[in-house]
Amino acid sequence: MKEFREKSSQRSALSTQPFEKNLKKELQELRKGGLLRTTVCVQPSRNTHVVIAGESYVNLSSNDYLNLSSHPDIVKTAVTALNKYGFGSGASRLLSGTCRPHEELEKKIAQFKGTEAALVFNTGYAANTGVIPALAGTGDIIYSDELNHASIVDGTRLSKADVKVYRHRDVSHLETLLKESRGSRAGKRIVVTDTVFSMDGDIAPLNDIAGLCNRYGAMFMVDDAHGTGVLGKTGRGGHEHFGMNGGPIIQMGTLSKAAGCYGAFIAAEKDVIDLLINRARSFIYSTSLPPAVCAAGVKAIGIIESRSARLRKKLWKNRKRLYEGIVNLGFDTLNSETPIIPIMAGDRKKALKLAGHLYKHKIYAPAIRPPTVPEGKCRIRFSVTAGHRDEDIDRVLEVLKRVR
Repeated sequence: MKEFREKSSQRSALSTQPFEKNLKKELQELRKGGLLRTTVCVQPSRNTHVVIAGESYVNLSSNDYLNLSSHPDIVKTAVTALNKYGFGSGASRLLSGTCRPHEELEKKIAQFKGTEAALVFNTGYAANTGVIPALAGTGDIIYSDELNHASIVDGTRLSKADVKVYRHRDVSHLETLLKESRGSRAGKRIVVTDTVFSMDGDIAPLNDIAGLCNRYGAMFMVDDAHGTGVLGKTGRGGHEHFGMNGGPIIQMGTLSKAAGCYGAFIAAEKDVIDLLINRARSFIYSTSLPPAVCAAGVKAIGIIESRSARLRKKLWKNRKRLYEGIVNLGFDTLNSETPIIPIMAGDRKKALKLAGHLYKHKIYAPAIRPPTVPEGKCRIRFSVTAGHRDEDIDRVLEVLKRVR
């Protein structure tokens, strides 16, 4: 028996050697190519700063645009719900995982977004990869902006629909593609776009795209993750920014950015939501969000809706100060229109060098490299918030000045 175990152990060791060798080779190639990523443990401090290894850094990589993640009313609401419901929900929504806060959050989101209904998902990635395949499949066509978020790209791949990629924000190109397929035997046609593009900081022409969808009989889905809470007079996102009502458009949004909480949602007509409950696999087969997280989300949406005007004004004031300062220094910020402000570096080495320079001077903004952005378009992605002080922004500009 002992001899058998020894031989079995030897065979096991031999069988894993090629796999382990390949892993090491892949890691070495990533390191050599300047693409190896590691996590950095940070401790939040004053919302706009983080402490890393005992040192304080200005944080310009957070999507907590309104600094609501530490808002006392949201924290208090979460603690109260935690004491009432416990933490984990225990099951998926279709089993025993639906609690009152889930339903309250969905009702609040639908009201906030101006739609008939809403459905909560665990993350924005889970929402897009679950919803898109539920809406489209073999025989259907999806039209996707070339710079859409990875979760949209992966959702289109999972759908097995025919995917047509149109040039970034190019409405004319999108119309050409819609015209080409108008007489085909294709089933449903769906146009999908981000509202705010997370690496470039520009905004999709939602009103023009909606007009095309109406003209050519296509469904329209928007990813409003970086628009919700940021765009529009009351922070309702891209639709409010362009003066559009909710209507038949399918809106995805997250609670993890401007809302300062966690989770995501789809807001749409009730028939769409009913279909997703039955077909979106990331909804059906996931344990639901903790009730305390949903309760915090309800409070956060309420704050955005009725008490965030001052915060949003400060956010855009900070954005203007940082953006104009960067442009005046001669950096390429692409077509940024939002609190997401990229600084183009070009190749990986230049991006890593710039990130290292910032880090040395206590500014935290990691380099963005492939596959997040295309080869040759590496950058620093600044994300300014309402909590940044003038001195924080001026400090960043002073450090950037030293690299020109």
